[in-house]
Amino acid sequence: MQQVDILILGAGWSSTFLIPLLKSRNHTFAATTRDGRQVANTDTIKWSFDPDSKSDSDLGSLPLAQHVLITFPLTSAEQTDFLVKNYLQGHKKQQDQVRFVQFGSTGIWQIPQRTLWVSRRSPYNTSSPRAIGEDALLKWGGCVLNLAGLWGGERDPKDWVDRVAKTKEEVKSKKSLHMVHGLDVARAVVAVMGNWYSSKSQRWMLTDGFVYDWYSLFAGWAEQKKEGEAEGTVARPPHQKVDDLPSKQAQWVYELMEEEKIWALPRSMEALGRCYYGREFWTTFKLAPLKARV
Repeated sequence: MQQVDILILGAGWSSTFLIPLLKSRNHTFAATTRDGRQVANTDTIKWSFDPDSKSDSDLGSLPLAQHVLITFPLTSAEQTDFLVKNYLQGHKKQQDQVRFVQFGSTGIWQIPQRTLWVSRRSPYNTSSPRAIGEDALLKWGGCVLNLAGLWGGERDPKDWVDRVAKTKEEVKSKKSLHMVHGLDVARAVVAVMGNWYSSKSQRWMLTDGFVYDWYSLFAGWAEQKKEGEAEGTVARPPHQKVDDLPSKQAQWVYELMEEEKIWALPRSMEALGRCYYGREFWTTFKLAPLKARV
């Protein structure tokens, strides 16, 4: 079986950005999905991970790869060990012959912190099932990319507004937000592949380098989508009417600014609370986000 540069286990939304980038860089790859559907106009292998299986979950039948990207959560050390061991054994490879990369979440740092700024070295929730699975992968010499809020393509943050802030009190509770675009996630994966020395046994926090203020976003997205318009769009001239009203979330923001004596947006870092230090990955790999700022 011919070796590929990377095997994507669970090709979903992120792979709609990663697969085209791999093609453009002439990387060989293979990808799996539960139903074997096409992703980014590319055929995938029908496969799903069953950590409760007493067999090897057919890991040995998957293509041999120099890098294996795990896009789905592993929620225990046993799951991680099962996947890594069976893949290596199925291909008769040693631990240092295959490089494993895991997508994680920056949510593991959502615990009380000693400082305003939170980095990849800050304390995290070690009892989180996802963190436990990620820690196990680090012990195998793998790399974990803890991703901030994902956006791009069909994921438009403007569409989240009515879901995350239905009331004025919910608007008031919103502070900081951290994001990263799918294309920059793909670029990060390719960067890890190209610089394993800086990747091995490392956990990286991946953001676009911005700390967003929810108040600013609500106010900036004041224009409301009109009936019949596509998701993620707002009214624009000549459709805009002079008597259009801003969204209720934007109106609540300005009421809260008056109540909380906020002179202008964005609010200060101190007011926003938890702020992620998202520059380190880009500095280390000598890159800059291409799609910063939602």
